[in-house]
Amino acid sequence: MIKQTILAAAIALVSPLSLAKCDDFTNVEMRKLRSKDTINLCQFKDKPLLLVNTASNCGFTGQFEDLEKLHQKYKDKGLVIIGFPSDDFFQEENDEADTAKVCFVNYGVTFTMISTSDVRGDDANAIFKHLGDKSGSPKWNFYKYLVSADRKEIQRFGSRTKPLSEELTTAIENEIR
Repeated sequence: MIKQTILAAAIALVSPLSLAKCDDFTNVEMRKLRSKDTINLCQFKDKPLLLVNTASNCGFTGQFEDLEKLHQKYKDKGLVIIGFPSDDFFQEENDEADTAKVCFVNYGVTFTMISTSDVRGDDANAIFKHLGDKSGSPKWNFYKYLVSADRKEIQRFGSRTKPLSEELTTAIENEIR
């Protein structure tokens, strides 16, 4: 019991310190899809990120299946995939429960999904505002942004770049080395 209390106290002290050293653009608290739980992207410090704006009713929605395959293939090698549902292109469900069903039930997504938000324009969430400023805003659903572990490089891949394409998987493999 005492060991658990000490461990909990140590984690409580270390976590804020590690977040304090986090790069500004990932030091953002975001709510998970269909949940009250939040995450701070700083928890993925020193790991490459694949950030994807998603939609439930798009011709590219089937990419969820291959994004999940990427997640399974690279999660133990450090890659973190995060989906950002958005209705910016008018193809997202109005009800977050329906969005969650598409992701988690229909496609079996196990990677982190954030609650629905804007990904372009003045109302873009803080993550996509930064991505847009650095490498251009998404022009459609399922744009993929590969962010280096040191957060210095951002590679942008359009909707037509399939998650398992050689172009994207080569870029990922170069990041996880």
